[in-house]
Parts: sequence; C-alpha cells; structure tokens
Amino acid sequence: MTLGASRTIPLIVAIGLFMEHLDSTIIATALPRMAIDLGLPPVRLNLAITAYLVAMAVFIPASGWIADRFGARRVFVGAMGLFVTGSLVCGGAPSLGVLIAGRLLQGLGGALMTPVGRLVMLRSVPRAELVSAMAWLTIPALIGPVVGPPLGGLITTVASWRWIFWINLPIGLVGMVVALALLPSIREERVPPFDGVGFVASAVGLSALVFAFETAGRDVVPASVDLLAMAVGLVLVVFYVRRARRMPAPLIDLGLLRLPTFAAAVWGGSVFRLGVGALAFLLPLQLQIGFGRSALESGLTTFVSAIGAITMKVTAKRVIDRLGFRTTLVGGAVLAGGFLAIVGVVGPATPVALLMTLLLFGGFFRSLEFTAINAVAFSDVTEAEMSRATAFSSMMQQLSLSAGVALGATTLHVLSAGSPLPPTAFDFSIALGLIGAASMLSAPLFARLPSDAGAALIDGEASRRPGSEAA
Repeated sequence: MTLGASRTIPLIVAIGLFMEHLDSTIIATALPRMAIDLGLPPVRLNLAITAYLVAMAVFIPASGWIADRFGARRVFVGAMGLFVTGSLVCGGAPSLGVLIAGRLLQGLGGALMTPVGRLVMLRSVPRAELVSAMAWLTIPALIGPVVGPPLGGLITTVASWRWIFWINLPIGLVGMVVALALLPSIREERVPPFDGVGFVASAVGLSALVFAFETAGRDVVPASVDLLAMAVGLVLVVFYVRRARRMPAPLIDLGLLRLPTFAAAVWGGSVFRLGVGALAFLLPLQLQIGFGRSALESGLTTFVSAIGAITMKVTAKRVIDRLGFRTTLVGGAVLAGGFLAIVGVVGPATPVALLMTLLLFGGFFRSLEFTAINAVAFSDVTEAEMSRATAFSSMMQQLSLSAGVALGATTLHVLSAGSPLPPTAFDFSIALGLIGAASMLSAPLFARLPSDAGAALIDGEASRRPGSEAA
C-alpha cells in the first residue's frame, strides 16, 4: 500500500462521512420552512431528525457482520446508494409520513456507511500510516456540523428546502463511482452465524435510548414517555450485555474491552463526545437566541472551527509521534474542553475576532483529540476482531453524541423552567461551561493508558514492533 493509497482510501470514505454529517445538521435551519410547506407545527418535524438517529442506532450493531458476509466495499457502496435514495425521497416528500420514510432510509444507509467505511480503511492502510489516515477521516465529522446550518439557511432562502436533501445526490453518486473504482475488495472467508436475538435486543434497546436522549428537555413528548423509553432501553441493553458474554460471536463484542487502548477510546471517547454533541446543539442557539444574530451570521462565525480542524490535519501525526497517545489524549481533553467552556463566557459584546479565535483553537484541539481517539482504539485490535470493533466503536459514538445533545437540551430546559421567555445568554453560558467540564472529565480515563499505548502507530515504534505493518 503506497502513501498515495493511504490518503486516497480515507478521502473516499470521507465523502460518505461528510455527506452524512452534513445532512444530520443541515435540516435544522430548514425546519420552519418545511413546516409551513407541509402544513405542520415545527415541533412535529423533529420526528424526521429522531427517525434518522433511531434507524442508525438499529443497524449499527449489525454493520460489522454484514460487511464480513457481503464484502465491505459492496456494503459501503450500497449504503451510499441507500442514503442517496433516502435523500431523493425526502426531497420529494409531500407529507410527514413520506419524509420519515426517507429519513429512515437515510439512517439505514448512514448506519452502514460510517463503520463499514472505517473498516475498509483499517484493513487497507498500514498501521504506521493510520494516524495520518484518521486525520483525513476526522475532518468531515467536524466540518459537516459547522457547514450544515448556514448552508441549510442559504439553500432554504434562495431556493427550496427540498434542495437540502437533493444536494446529496451528486455527492453520493460521485462517491459511489469512485469507491467502486478505487476501494479494495475486502471480504471475510469465514463468517459466524448471525445473532438474531442479540440484534433485536440491541436494536430496540439502543433505539429506545437514542429516542430518549433526542427528546429529553425539548418538550417533544411528555417526560413520562422519555423515562419509559430510557427504562426500556436500559433493560434491553443489560439483557444484551449478559447474553453477549455467553455468546461465541456476538454482534457487539464486549470482550474487546479487555484491550486497554480500545477500552480507553470507548469510555474516554464517550465522555469527551458529550461536550462535542452538545456544542453542535448549543452554539448556534447561543448565537441566534442569546446574541440575536441571524442563522447565516451564526454559521459564518462558527465556520472558523472547521479551519482549525483542517489545520490539525497537517500536524496531528507529528504531535502524536512526539508526545505519544497518552499525553496527547490527556492534554487534548483538557484543552478542547477548556476552549469549549471558555466559549460560554463570551457575551453579545464580545468582539467577533476574539470569539472566532476561541472557536479556531477549539476546533483544532477537538480534531486532534478525535484523531488520537479513533487511531488508538484500533491499535491492538486483531484483523479478525476489526469488524466487530468498528461496529462497537460506532455504536458508542452515536450514543454519546446523542447523550450530549440531551445534556445540553436538559440543562437549558432546567435553567429556563418557569419562564415564558426563551433561554438567556446567561443560560447558554452555564450550559456551555457544564459541557466543557464534562469533556475534560475524559482526561482521567485517558491517563490510565500505559505510556507506550498505541506504539505500533508511532513512527520509530511501528518498525520495531514484531508483526507490524509499517510501510
């Protein structure tokens, strides 16, 4: 595998990830206009967002098995096709029911696209190049949520909300053609039987948890429904965990937590993502409701964090090679969480240049942290365990990001309870400070890593490690 291919593969996979992350945020600014055209209250259209996330939660656990059974390249391209088809349906939707059906198709495609795309990369890129590859792959996850809101507002203003979905068609079709032409064909020879009972338990349990997280604090459904969904989800997840420990080949392999690097990435990464998930929800609201700025002004202000993420791409490997994974992860958690909390201190009178500087550095350190988390997670995973590891990791990412949104929404709900007015700038400051502190709490979890964690991925170590795939 040449260096060019080590960059080509993550960039191809990144096309799908960018499309998915863009779509998950672009819809938010278009909801009011969509509600008018469909003749519905805006709050009911939140079902379109929730349906997408629930569909993802249902099918992510099975993604690794499906990739092993049918071939990772075929599944990745098929997932992009499902996502594009769902986008076509959503764009032409005459009613809420058709819109939800399209979002479910998009969610199914997204559930397979992310973990299977990462699996293709992990099985194709040499370990010595994995950090650089993850840096390229991390960028769309950070740019998509930043570009989405202003782009959605712009498209809705100058054209029609339907184009926020149809914009996926050329992106997806190009991605499918390039993936078929350039991605390697990867398929396991021996695939264990499908765990149907485990799939149903994980699907219903995880979708119930995601539903509870997404509706918490938003007054979309009664609090009793939220609590019931949370309880059902927890019971089924506990049932799955107990059963999976006795299964020889579960869909979500809890035995992977025996690896210190994978366990740290799962638990520490989940805590860190609480803040990131909440930031994507809180920051646009702070700028628009708290500071009185337009959706376009808000998007143009927050876009600078994407520049920080791109800048990180050229420095991540050098930073990790010099400091090691443990130091990078601990320091990155503190710095990224700190910049996130500091954003909560700014007010309407804060100079825009200062706010954008904070967002620039925050985007840099968040991207660095994600690159390190995503790379070290798979540093000690064997080839045979890779598909289950990507499914497990993707599932936890989805849950933690949804939990972060729930944390932000619930905090605002509690702070503004009893007031007929929308949340104030001070409410947003408290909420952002809380989620920044939450992200920093991941540092002690990363500090438990051994000093040589991820050594196989660091220049100078990969070549000395027996059996490594150094280029």
